[in-house]
Amino acid sequence: MERVGLEAPVGRLRRVLDGISAARTEPETPTEAFALDALERHKREGMDLAFRVRLGVMGVIAVMLVFIVPREELLFYHGVVALFVLIGWAQRRVARVGRSRAELALIVCDVALLTATFVVPGPFSAADWPEAMRYRFEGFKYFFLFLALGCLAYTWRTVWAIGVIVALAWGLGLLGVVLLGEERADLTAAAQAAFGHDPMLLDFLDPSDPMAFLRAEEVVVLLLVAATLAFTMRRYGRLVLGQAAAERERANLARYFSPNVVAALSRNDDPLKEIRTQDVAVLFVDIVGFTAFAAKRTPVEAIYALRDFHRRMEAEVFRHGGTLDKYLGDGLMATFGTPAAGEADATRALRCARAMIAAMSVWNREREAAGEPAIRAGFGLHYGPAVLGDIGANRLEFAVIGDTVNVASRVEALTRELGVELAATEALCAQVQAESGPEEAALTGLSPGGEAAIRGGERRVALRTLARA
Repeated sequence: MERVGLEAPVGRLRRVLDGISAARTEPETPTEAFALDALERHKREGMDLAFRVRLGVMGVIAVMLVFIVPREELLFYHGVVALFVLIGWAQRRVARVGRSRAELALIVCDVALLTATFVVPGPFSAADWPEAMRYRFEGFKYFFLFLALGCLAYTWRTVWAIGVIVALAWGLGLLGVVLLGEERADLTAAAQAAFGHDPMLLDFLDPSDPMAFLRAEEVVVLLLVAATLAFTMRRYGRLVLGQAAAERERANLARYFSPNVVAALSRNDDPLKEIRTQDVAVLFVDIVGFTAFAAKRTPVEAIYALRDFHRRMEAEVFRHGGTLDKYLGDGLMATFGTPAAGEADATRALRCARAMIAAMSVWNREREAAGEPAIRAGFGLHYGPAVLGDIGANRLEFAVIGDTVNVASRVEALTRELGVELAATEALCAQVQAESGPEEAALTGLSPGGEAAIRGGERRVALRTLARA
């Protein structure tokens, strides 16, 4: 199979949806892989549902047979019902997205078994009737059950294939009855004597006539239903791909926003376009001395350490309902109260910073056990008004800008000068007390850190600091 580039994922996905091929010899694009996973998941769920429904349908039919079939034939037809259940179980085992010869063969088995059941006399049948008469026992309606079951899990091409296979099987059965069926002259003569005065009624009641025009009508109706269901399944398949794309977009959002923010974004069409000013809590975290740390290691080792650091920090951001605004080399910026303000944004920001410190302690114990030096980080927080909105022309990015962001960044940098692990402005601490009370656990251990100059001494802010453990 030729490699398909990013420029053609949609076309290839359509071929997959249509069941053209399931073989994969080259890696898929991220979009394609995500959609293929969704198709495989829906296929598996559909096959499980189809098997459960088949069990229920066959159970109902087995009960009906008790009242329809004479006692001596009941065991045989219950055995046929068991075979249909076995075929359904096998279909569930071999089912996969794309073309499956085993699955197609089992569909043929379904159709062939049902056709034979209504055309060929059972081994315990006591009725000596012409084959044409058996062909007229209205058994064709049961094919619609298998067509309906097929819609639970198959692609639209397979649903249409079921209709075509049924048409061919029923047509071959009719041909066999016409060519090989026994003609009972005595029954035909009796029908002629009884109904000869009405040619139309005679044609309908002649036991040796399979009534080919009615059989053709059955096939046409089934093909029309199969075509309608196939179009419905094709539309359903496109909806599955659309849902897969939406899930992928949601997953991408989850890399930057906490789950509750992703839910809010998903429920609203344009929640971020309006430029507005609102109070937010801003958290900056940065590794202390990372340049010296990286200089003693290979680039690969430095990158792996950064990934481990970012993974642990972003986990706490999301766990505390924050928004990961951006990575900043060996640090990151997170906001709380974006894109929508909450009831305890400052509290969640401070709790997140304390949880990050705890996570760093755990990580450093792991590093020391592995013979690696500890890594230290500085944390800075501030609370105040910021401007929120989309920036950019063609590629939009949600941004939080303003003096509050600048102050939080400067406060984080001051942790090195002050020799502390965390520094928070008095404005943030006062907001935490207003939100959660003065006994808030996240405030424990914070001591007055005096005032610090911001923007080259143009202004000063009061700080509370947390000493390094």
